[in-house]
Amino acid sequence: MTFEVVYISFAFFFGLAVRQFGLPPLIGFLAAGFAINIGGPQFDLPQDAGKVLDLVGHLGVLLLLFAVGLKLRLGQITQPQVVGGALIHCAMISVLFAVGVGLALGLDWQTAGVLAVALSFSSTVFSAKMLEEKRDIGAFYGRTAIGILVVQDIIALGVLGVSGGEVPSPWALSVLALPILRPVMFRLVDVVGRDELLVLMGLLFAVVVGGAGFDRLGLGAEIGALAMGLMLSTHRRAKELSDALWSMKEVFLVGFFLQIGMSGLPGPQDLIFAGILVLLLPLKGALFFFILLVFRLRARTAFLAAASLTTYSEFGLIVAAAALPDWLMPLALAVSLSFVLSAPLNAGAQAIFDRFEPGLLRFEPSRIHRDELPADLGTAQIMILGMGRTGTAAYDHLAGFNDRIVGIETDLYKVKAHRDAGRNVLFADVEDAAFWRLLELGQLEAAILAMDHVEAKEHAARALRGKGFAGPIVSHALYEDHIPRLRAAGATQTYLTMNQAGVGLADHALREIEGNGKSAAETER
Repeated sequence: MTFEVVYISFAFFFGLAVRQFGLPPLIGFLAAGFAINIGGPQFDLPQDAGKVLDLVGHLGVLLLLFAVGLKLRLGQITQPQVVGGALIHCAMISVLFAVGVGLALGLDWQTAGVLAVALSFSSTVFSAKMLEEKRDIGAFYGRTAIGILVVQDIIALGVLGVSGGEVPSPWALSVLALPILRPVMFRLVDVVGRDELLVLMGLLFAVVVGGAGFDRLGLGAEIGALAMGLMLSTHRRAKELSDALWSMKEVFLVGFFLQIGMSGLPGPQDLIFAGILVLLLPLKGALFFFILLVFRLRARTAFLAAASLTTYSEFGLIVAAAALPDWLMPLALAVSLSFVLSAPLNAGAQAIFDRFEPGLLRFEPSRIHRDELPADLGTAQIMILGMGRTGTAAYDHLAGFNDRIVGIETDLYKVKAHRDAGRNVLFADVEDAAFWRLLELGQLEAAILAMDHVEAKEHAARALRGKGFAGPIVSHALYEDHIPRLRAAGATQTYLTMNQAGVGLADHALREIEGNGKSAAETER
């Protein structure tokens, strides 16, 4: 039986099975990997099947990190809560785990130290995947989590060098000259068009320049792919490039999760060790929560970011493979189990926070981060939630009839761009219960829901109705089955985006036909 038949079939049916329980498909992919490993001899897979899967998974990781980089800004990685949060957490967890694991297992200090550092990292791939599925990479907490993960990956590269892994090449400093090449990269994006060449260009930057290039310099292919995305993140076509690579990235990432599941069959001692590490996982998340509070982030932001970081990292497996190969199996199992536990935690993080909000707010600092201050709607009559392409088009169209409009956006960089363009746009997260509690509706007469995520639109509609807002709530819908959900939440008007685009095209065609008919009649007269 060919390996692609086995892998695709197992991945699909296991992914479909876990989806029925409300879990993300990646848990099914992990389970499929373990199932293939258990029944491997029966499938008569070719000897090089594992190498092919490794390649596919590696390409998926590079494309994912490239796409994440396209949505980041370099400035957010250097913010105090990002750099400080990553360094403090890594140091504290490393010390705690080194002492605890070292004493419990009787390890020498060098082995215990490297093992503890490997366990201090969180999974960049898992967190980025979950944030992307929730469309929260642009949210403040999402950007904070991704920034911390980037700093952790840089720390991991240093650990690899110190522990006997790959040492960066003397030419590694040449990457500091990359900004000089940005105009050339921008020009290439401008002229490449929108067909398959756009996809190939994305692969070129992510896999060839970033992946292979940085790998040759000893800096890690993953860091390279992320760096290439960062270089292009300010280009006007960054989102278009990310969308073009989306399907390919999703398919390749299946190979990554299958690969982790197929890393080997654990023995009893491996299971016990992995189980202990899973029990310690809440300590890792709680420490992130309290460290981020020290940097004056709000309790909600700290909680959601900590939930995204409550995993063990595949980068830790790379460290273990280079320095502690005997520990690779229990660590791989711990990474897999952390994904299984963290996936439902991330999916329900907002609901969990809402449930325990009174207790968590007691730890919130009295002075909060400047980017987390609540918004004041002023005298706005129309509020547009979500200032992407749809929200921006609605704002600009309404501005010709009413100048009392306010936009709400969760992405700080989009907020700044809109303000620079003269639009009245405020920063807030519509899924934040505190935002709605503090919000004074004032003279608000209508609300437009222009976010992509249907859950966010449902939350906003319910929150508006819960505050007694009786005016119209108008929402666009990407899919027909979203309409009854939005209506039940309180939306008065819903429009299928693609259907309305078709109706608009038809109206333009009819007007042109009528206009040409009138012109012909006038000519005959």
